Amino acid sequence: MQGGALLGQVPEATQGLALDGKPVPVAADGGFLIAFDRDAATPQRLVATLADGRRHERLLDVAPGSWRIEHINAPWRGGASSDAEFARRRPAELAQIAEARRVDHDVDGWRQPFRWPATGRLSGFFGAQRVYQGKPGAYHSGTDIAVPAGTPFYAPASGVVVLAATTPFTLEGKLLIIDHGMGLNSAFLHCQRLDVNVGERVSQGQRLGTVGQTGRATGPHLHWGIKWRDARLDPETLAGPIPR
Repeated sequence: MQGGALLGQVPEATQGLALDGKPVPVAADGGFLIAFDRDAATPQRLVATLADGRRHERLLDVAPGSWRIEHINAPWRGGASSDAEFARRRPAELAQIAEARRVDHDVDGWRQPFRWPATGRLSGFFGAQRVYQGKPGAYHSGTDIAVPAGTPFYAPASGVVVLAATTPFTLEGKLLIIDHGMGLNSAFLHCQRLDVNVGERVSQGQRLGTVGQTGRATGPHLHWGIKWRDARLDPETLAGPIPR
């Protein structure tokens, strides 16, 4: 479905795998991961080229999502003191995020059943159309977990730290990004404190930091976003319903 991911297996020594014409990395044992953006079109064509040159194709129907509308009263510029400051700072922040997401380590967190990094009331939902102070904005690219400031959060799967922004970004605040391998990564926004550093390998369940209200946030919460390449994914499709 839109915002979902799929683990698969092809024979070892498969020459190549492609989703709608774009190459998909395959592990040595034939394991792979594909995922579908919130706005992914349907159907999508998955093509495997086997060791002997034969091609196997499968059309994948991508079920549509059902998205909410959320009204947000925080100013668009977030942690910037003015629109001019936001415009000055934002390009460099986006460049750092893009560079971090391009890093792809040889780790296998993508294979693990994901766990929720924190548990609490969901205050923001993946895919929801956001309206900021009465003006339509972009859709919400993650899930918000409302918990008190200072609440620890933990790694949903193993991986490597590729960005640890201890100086708050204008929108994301203190930002942490973990690479889980195969193009899959998690981002944690609005943190109060980060307990890990860039290049550090983390294990599933390891403490990563504490929840805060930095950047553009109307209250303390953890925004958890997951991305596969350019596709933004619904955390619930990987971790299941949040424990109550």
